[in-house]
Amino acid sequence: MGIDQRREKEKQIRRNDILEAAEHVFFTKGYNQATMDDVAKAAEFSKRTVYVYFNSKEQIYFEIMIRGYRLMIGLLKQKIQNAGAVTAIESLKQMGDVFYSFSRQHPEYFKAIIEYETAEIDFESGVTDEARDECYALGEEMTEYLVGLLGQGMDEGEIRKDLDVVKTALVLWSCVIGVLNTAHKKEKYIRHMHSTTPDELVSAAFTLMLESIRN
Repeated sequence: MGIDQRREKEKQIRRNDILEAAEHVFFTKGYNQATMDDVAKAAEFSKRTVYVYFNSKEQIYFEIMIRGYRLMIGLLKQKIQNAGAVTAIESLKQMGDVFYSFSRQHPEYFKAIIEYETAEIDFESGVTDEARDECYALGEEMTEYLVGLLGQGMDEGEIRKDLDVVKTALVLWSCVIGVLNTAHKKEKYIRHMHSTTPDELVSAAFTLMLESIRN
């Protein structure tokens, strides 16, 4: 390994160490309460060193959100691979199961993704073009998979052929985000006021979504 390669490797290690420390700080203290001083202390670097690798707290949080996106997509791919050949409707059900499981098992990553999906943090001044482009690519990967399943379902005769697959994919994703966010944030309310569990709410919502596109 040459000197330049070694330096680049060391740089990536330090960068990852900072991200790991920041993730711990943000997830335990809360993003709004956390500071770059907190991140630097947890990473055992000076704040100046942290700013060498990340130009803002917003950039760090955005890249942590990307980690969550990667994890969620990885879980989805694993589910698909293990399932083998199934119908489009079954695959859509599996996607819903993965998204809900992810939201329960990784609530902090899910929270970061929700904040990205429901706001325009990708246009924060501290977010780099590279991070924004990677996030868009991950989002498009999800959309393209949904579009493919909708097309497959039409070919199988299970999904309505009058639907615009791209718009339908975007609507389904938006609905999933909204339902999972409600199940996550309003659990006590729906239990107390409607005697409904998050599991029941999500199951009913996913069934309704699928019925709305069935042939």
